[in-house]
Amino acid sequence: MKKALIIASFLALATPAFANQCPTLMNQFDEAMKTTKADDATKAQAMELYNKGKAEHDSGDHAASVADLNAALKLIGQ
Repeated sequence: MKKALIIASFLALATPAFANQCPTLMNQFDEAMKTTKADDATKAQAMELYNKGKAEHDSGDHAASVADLNAALKLIGQ
């Protein structure tokens, strides 16, 4: 029981932190796309992850959004 409360408390406190990180990552991605030297196929794959991450942010799934946005940034060399 104690373990469950600790995990629930952590998740409750972590969600707002992820929520604030999403817009920063989206802006970082937008800027990086202007200068990336990635090929078109990689850019398209990164855009799919970006769009998925943005949709997850909008629906409130911030942890998944951060994961997908970071993966998109990694694809384009950030």
